[in-house]
Amino acid sequence: MATHKRPRMDPLSMEVVELIGTVVARYHDEYEEAAAAHALTGAQARLLTLLSLEPLPMRRLAQKLKCEPSNVTGIVDRLETRGLAERRPDPADRRVKLAAATPEGRRIAGGLRDSLDFAREPLAELSDRERLALRDLLRRMLGQEPDGD
Repeated sequence: MATHKRPRMDPLSMEVVELIGTVVARYHDEYEEAAAAHALTGAQARLLTLLSLEPLPMRRLAQKLKCEPSNVTGIVDRLETRGLAERRPDPADRRVKLAAATPEGRRIAGGLRDSLDFAREPLAELSDRERLALRDLLRRMLGQEPDGD
């Protein structure tokens, strides 16, 4: 039986992977701090941010957050208790419940977005062309098509 040996990672690729990991860790840390400033967990803040954009069914929220629907139910319960989210029937299918941000939930989500300096400030240092190139390279790494802007 032949064994398939994976090529070793070259130093440049290792450095890129480490830099991406550092960026992700810094963004995650800042997001957790911003969430805590609003007495939210990171998961609650991410869910509330999604709901501030549009009401979503629980199953879709679970897919977006990459977690089990039962976890989403618990998070929505806690946000609902605080008056930041609500459940409502889906107008397209009354059997489906949508989770939606309340006006207060949208206000808190806006505050979260505004407080994420790490996500905003380094990107502001890049030109439009550099940001487009970075976006397209990241999409390519994820197997997505670039927009072609």
